[in-house]
Amino acid sequence: MDDSGSTVPRRQLGRYLREIREDAHITVSAAAKELEWSTPRIWRYETGQVSMHPNDVEAMCRVYGASRETIETMRALARETKAHGWWHSYGEAVKDWFKLYVGLESAATKIRKYEANLVPGLLQTVEYMTEVIATDNPQMSETERQAKVDVRLRRQRLLARAVPRAPFLDVILGEPVLRRPLRDPAAMARQLDSLVVASQRHNISIRVLPLSVGLHRWAAAGTFTMLDFPTDVREQEPTTIYMDGPCGAVYLDKPHEIQTYEDAWRSLGERTLDADESRELITEIAKEMTHGT
Repeated sequence: MDDSGSTVPRRQLGRYLREIREDAHITVSAAAKELEWSTPRIWRYETGQVSMHPNDVEAMCRVYGASRETIETMRALARETKAHGWWHSYGEAVKDWFKLYVGLESAATKIRKYEANLVPGLLQTVEYMTEVIATDNPQMSETERQAKVDVRLRRQRLLARAVPRAPFLDVILGEPVLRRPLRDPAAMARQLDSLVVASQRHNISIRVLPLSVGLHRWAAAGTFTMLDFPTDVREQEPTTIYMDGPCGAVYLDKPHEIQTYEDAWRSLGERTLDADESRELITEIAKEMTHGT
């Protein structure tokens, strides 16, 4: 089954339900009162955070005065949102807010990522991810940490899949990402070598933003990911900007938000080394780590 099964239909459904509600000039609180639900429940449905039962979809549509045809379409979409992706089987190792991201990531045709602090999860070696996870979660048992490593390795399969076609991963790394060592400098050198190998794959681009170039637009935004979705569908998913931290995630997909991050991405791209220069710099830093110079 296609891993993208659950997430894109869920977000589409949420967006349709929000539009139907707004077209009916009904506020979230008025809808919640009529349905005898909490307002956060409607918000979770409209933002695609949870899958919906077709009967709940129908109840909402009736309150909004939707046509029978619309109700049937929405019910069908709700049934699609019930499909589970592989990440659900990992339980506690994947936070609920991250499940939405993993679903979107596996549905994307292009993943653009600017990373200011760490090698991105999709490109981490086992040694690198093991140290990151242990540093972030000192209280966790070895078994729990291993489960997190397994999830990250499972996500990496995305870049090698044949059907549907693997997405294109376009990465910009701040130079400090390359120079920040692991406890074992040789392990960091191996991570850098791994980046060089990855950058030679047909669907991966890695460029470095040197420290010497100064500021780029919206530098305060820090690390972010931009997900682009298939364009050959009737209802195309908008580009989605994703940022996360230890306590949760932010998803942005309004036109002005997308434009702001497109501007930031363009500004970054104008300042990076090209792919070959980036490989040379990564190789050079790996040698420094190996020889301790």
